[in-house]
Amino acid sequence: MGKTTLAHAMVAQFEPKPIYLDLESPSDLSKLQEPELYFETLADRLVILDEIQQAPEIFRVLRGIIDRRRRAYIKSCQFLILGSASLDLLRQSSESLAGRIAYVELSSLTTLEVTTLFPNSDNQLWLRGGFPDSFLAHSDEESMEWRLEFIKTYLERDIPQFGPRIPATQLRRFWTMLAHTQGSLFNAAPLATSLAISTPTVYRYLDLLVDLLLVRRLAPWSSNQGKRLVKSPKVYIRDSGIVHALLRISDLDELLGHPVVGNSWEGFVIENLLAGLPKAASAYFYRTSAGAEIDLLLDISNKIRVAIEIKHSLTPRISKGFYIGCEDVEATHRYVVYPGKVRFQIAKNVEAISLLDLIIEIATW
Repeated sequence: MGKTTLAHAMVAQFEPKPIYLDLESPSDLSKLQEPELYFETLADRLVILDEIQQAPEIFRVLRGIIDRRRRAYIKSCQFLILGSASLDLLRQSSESLAGRIAYVELSSLTTLEVTTLFPNSDNQLWLRGGFPDSFLAHSDEESMEWRLEFIKTYLERDIPQFGPRIPATQLRRFWTMLAHTQGSLFNAAPLATSLAISTPTVYRYLDLLVDLLLVRRLAPWSSNQGKRLVKSPKVYIRDSGIVHALLRISDLDELLGHPVVGNSWEGFVIENLLAGLPKAASAYFYRTSAGAEIDLLLDISNKIRVAIEIKHSLTPRISKGFYIGCEDVEATHRYVVYPGKVRFQIAKNVEAISLLDLIIEIATW
């Protein structure tokens, strides 16, 4: 769900109609010259503040307003705050509004969201990614053009707003290298050599992209102390369309013939599954030096641990390492996610299942 979709969903619940302010608009930003006076006139309205990173000083004002309203027994649905992720922004909001704010991380469009309106659109969503303007473009060419402009704008305008002073060309090279190694164990040393920077700087670049929700760092599962476990994280660019744009993969035929196809599909499946997980659930991968491996391990609760193998094949086969891994972690549910539609038993206690069906199944637990 995008920011606009969330705002529309919120607006539909409220009367009188909420107030929407885009803080990138000079006219809207000018309304907050005296924010306390402005908000006091809107005590009975939900106020939507979009692009809040343009006015982070507002958090201090909001704290006093929210506290006064709480004393008047107005305790929820006062402000809907939307904006890009930023370490400084999150820190300021958590310090100023601790106990007064709840965070919702918005994923890009998911298979579950688009299936009802766009049947059989899985491959389009995978190729173009989940940014609405990219997914809904009239053609693959227009979609690619949008994503390339997004990458350029994000590197040259948005990231510098958040404070880091990193050359855009350098960060783009790093981002592209991550696309080439999508879903691999993270190894900073060769990246540092290729970019002619230090290993700590590579980690700083990675931390930045993770904090901005552009990259996912999937941690290894490490509860089994009796095994020699892989300790490096796996790294995925979170939006599959951005992976393909960085690699200049323009259409489905080109994607299916590209070496990244399997890892791209794996990252796409992981993002879709994690977007619908309960808040208390945790996600890992599992790998040992002896060859046991699980692509995605979900700790849903104390009673449910889900082992998932991800295969981009209509005739998926699972390795011995998956079975060993399932025994090691005591998985209660075992699945192979593949691009087909039919659900079937692939082996004892292991089912082949479509991505959409697994998303729906997990939602019932």
